[in-house]
Amino acid sequence: MKAEYKHLQAAHCENGVTASLLQHYGVHQITEPLAFGIGSGLFFIYIPFMKVNDGPAISFRTMPGLIFKRTCRSLNISILRQKFLSKEKARQALDNRLLSGHPAACQVGVFYLPYFPKEYRFHFNAHNLIVVGKEGDNYLISDPIMETFATMTSYELERVRFARGPLAPHGQLYYPKEAREVTDEQIKRAIVTGIKRNVRHMLYVPGNIAGISGIRYTAKKIKKWRDTLGLDKSRSYLAQLVRMQEEIGTGGGGFRFIYAAFLQQAYAYHPVDELMDVSQKFTRAGDLWRDAAIQASGIYKGRLTEQQDYNVMGDQLLAIAALEKEAFRELGTIVKRLR
Repeated sequence: MKAEYKHLQAAHCENGVTASLLQHYGVHQITEPLAFGIGSGLFFIYIPFMKVNDGPAISFRTMPGLIFKRTCRSLNISILRQKFLSKEKARQALDNRLLSGHPAACQVGVFYLPYFPKEYRFHFNAHNLIVVGKEGDNYLISDPIMETFATMTSYELERVRFARGPLAPHGQLYYPKEAREVTDEQIKRAIVTGIKRNVRHMLYVPGNIAGISGIRYTAKKIKKWRDTLGLDKSRSYLAQLVRMQEEIGTGGGGFRFIYAAFLQQAYAYHPVDELMDVSQKFTRAGDLWRDAAIQASGIYKGRLTEQQDYNVMGDQLLAIAALEKEAFRELGTIVKRLR
């Protein structure tokens, strides 16, 4: 059971899975940045009451699964997504899919992935990969963040498909229902839809823990962490922010760079010069997120210990919030001109 499949390496898993699967099913125009932008993947949320690895849940992207779902919906591509209570039924559904000669994507936990370096194994259950074949007891895996194909035994794959904890995958698998071509006009309309939705989510989402408001909220919290949490716990929380930003796949600065690339690629379909100007602002935002990660790392490692160091960290996030607000407001104006 082996599908003819071209492995695609990408910067982040769900973007890569989306682009890779859609290319395999005939959408040759799709790229990782286009999938990310059409799927309105850029986001920020800080959830203090939800803990991941003993720290607050922080994400720099939209909820797992939505990039694939939104991109396919915008391109009028039907998909199938399944979750399972039974491990046996989950295995059988995947095997049947492979037996038909077609790949399937799975949401899995990272901690027990055998081909991941130990340093990158965390209890994070929103990783995505593609299963493209089975030979004996071994499954052939196309994981977009790896250079080449990997393999897992049936036990290893079952273990990560049924990882426990927040965002438990429950054996989830998903894929497009059929191969089809997409026109450039569909891509053009999908780009507009994706931009409009991302503008809404970053500027107008209710509450104070998500979008631009969430970045500002987190900045103000960071300035208080040293006094309210103590040195050890505040350092642990900052380590969590860096981990979620740079290591676990929720994107941080990296997703800002991908969104900048999306706007550059959108220019080929909508040649409006201002798109390139806003793209540069998201590149700058990505640089600022990386600077903030360096500051947070210095505090975590004990090189920076004073309240002023936490204030600097908070001010960096406030500057990011101001820049991203400006960029999304400009996008909100530009998108009204795109047809």
